Amino acid sequence: MSLPPIDSDYLQKTLASLLNIPSPTGYTQQAIQYTRQSLSAFPELELSLNRKGALIARWPGQQDNAPRALTAHVDTLGAMVKEVKSNGRLRLTPVGGYVWNTIEGEGCTVFTRNGETVRGSFLLTKASSHVWGKDVATLERNDENLELRLDARCESAEDVDALGIEVGDFVAFDPRLEINNGFVRSRHLDDKACVACLATAVKALHDVGLKPSQTTHLLISNFEEVGHGASTGIPAETTELVVLDMAAVGNGQASDEFHATICVKDSGGPYHHGLSLRLRQLADDLQIPYRVDIYPFYGSDGGAALRSGNDLAVALIGPGVDASHNYERTHMDALIATTQWTIAYLLS
Repeated sequence: MSLPPIDSDYLQKTLASLLNIPSPTGYTQQAIQYTRQSLSAFPELELSLNRKGALIARWPGQQDNAPRALTAHVDTLGAMVKEVKSNGRLRLTPVGGYVWNTIEGEGCTVFTRNGETVRGSFLLTKASSHVWGKDVATLERNDENLELRLDARCESAEDVDALGIEVGDFVAFDPRLEINNGFVRSRHLDDKACVACLATAVKALHDVGLKPSQTTHLLISNFEEVGHGASTGIPAETTELVVLDMAAVGNGQASDEFHATICVKDSGGPYHHGLSLRLRQLADDLQIPYRVDIYPFYGSDGGAALRSGNDLAVALIGPGVDASHNYERTHMDALIATTQWTIAYLLS
């Protein structure tokens, strides 16, 4: 098997566009619409939305006796307004697994019910060293001690109400995307990096007139960060699922920012050994650089699919991402390797 060329410019452009579209879990409509529009350029895909708002693409293959699925998620960490405080500041509740100190000082946007947006920043309630002294260093970073400061004249709850901001409004934190020397540094690479890889894999096959060996369903899920993204959306006849999600880089991990990685076990237990071995053999045969790793504090849409009763084999691959759920970074080498691996699986 030889692999078709990858359009790395398309990969980078698609990723940058996705990263700059706010999509905290529960507020993913724009990111789903962008992805749908991108995939609509490939008429071989049959596109639809499920009731949860996830995007599903059916891709007819050379055979249809053992259908497959791939999934990547477009939803990210974020927050919602928990309380409008009497001083005109907002108390937030996290959406997904944010640790508050990782976004202290970050810019953000509030999305109101009437469609307006209000900018602000996320700060300690005792943010000024010249006022609070060493309290700034020692104050615990929790829901009570952090607040959203709006870029508007707000000194009371009534001022906030006049802006149309209410409890339950979504808050998205700035990605702060930069691409330098092949490095991609941004919040929310988890998992928009893999959505871009999947779209690029589709384009690579489309450009040379190839189709997958088996009919394949692509699920762009939108509730992964809260644990139930792929609990629906995978057809019952599906025999196996390959999840595309980031690989965790850090001390004690085999993953790095320059390779794709296959996860053989996470917090939910081992992935399917036979499917994982097949993927590893494909990478070996095609000389796709990869790592093998285990993530102790990690779950994926593969777990969601299995917990919901799907009878299928599940494996997980993805690019190495440093500082996951923080200010993340990966490298184009890892993104290209992940895309190549995805193409190899589709054609196998």
